[in-house]
Amino acid sequence: MQRAIALVPPYRLDLTVSVLRRFSTSVVDVVAADGTYVRAHATPQGPRLAYVRQIAPGALTVHVDEPDDVERAVAIVRRTLGVDRNAAHFTAAAATIPWLAGLAERMRGVRSPRYATLWEACVNAIVFQQVSLAAASAILGRVIVALSPALPTHGGVVIVRAFPEPAAFSDARDEILRAAGLSVAKIATLRRVALALDDGSLVEATLESLPSPQAAARLCEIKGIGPWTAAVVLLRGLGRLDVFPQNDSGVARGLRALTGEAADVADTLARLAPEQGMLYYHLLLARLEARGDLQPPPGYGE
Repeated sequence: MQRAIALVPPYRLDLTVSVLRRFSTSVVDVVAADGTYVRAHATPQGPRLAYVRQIAPGALTVHVDEPDDVERAVAIVRRTLGVDRNAAHFTAAAATIPWLAGLAERMRGVRSPRYATLWEACVNAIVFQQVSLAAASAILGRVIVALSPALPTHGGVVIVRAFPEPAAFSDARDEILRAAGLSVAKIATLRRVALALDDGSLVEATLESLPSPQAAARLCEIKGIGPWTAAVVLLRGLGRLDVFPQNDSGVARGLRALTGEAADVADTLARLAPEQGMLYYHLLLARLEARGDLQPPPGYGE
């Protein structure tokens, strides 16, 4: 069954998915050769696949195999792919910053994505603590492969795995997680997050109701989560564009590459507020662009 989603252009599915998954090697957020984005979503019957395509500047289609999955899949697509977000303020502000204007213009259409669950956001933020993007991505990929079976796709053209639920992680033996590359400290932090989600001491709706500083403070009550990790969870998990992960080595390198010198980060963030989190995504896209990991802009058959 297929459902169309209307959206306000400019919108680019390819860039938004690139920001969401960071690396093309992701086994959870997968893009087929024809540009179709494939993602498993949780249902009472187990993980089911949704296939998302952009068919026009202002339209996506979502295809699922089971009719009773379509509403759930559409809701997840709206959440994860920033369908209902508006980046107009960031675009206008970025145009006034000489070193950022060109990048923002090239990346017009990217929207701020969100992970499908708070758990997924926490896992990503914790695994990526204090290691390179490439190393963290490889570690997380091995964890997912160890805990989540491959799902058959149409024609078997891609391999997709569902993101492991908290219970799967809690039930996993330490030696399996250690073999994937997780440190003892990160395993302990992830187990604390899983327990907090299970016993109700960490609830997404509660975080949603709090201003960003208070939501960050609540996350930091969990041992192993500090200000940077909390900011990443808020940005990538709750879609809080008013936060920007500070003291990020990747951000520092990205700024130097764009500006050629130490940028006045505080002034830049103030000019971009309250959507300064979009800068974090644009710096990531700049790195992907420099590596040749971005595809040309889609033509939609024109």
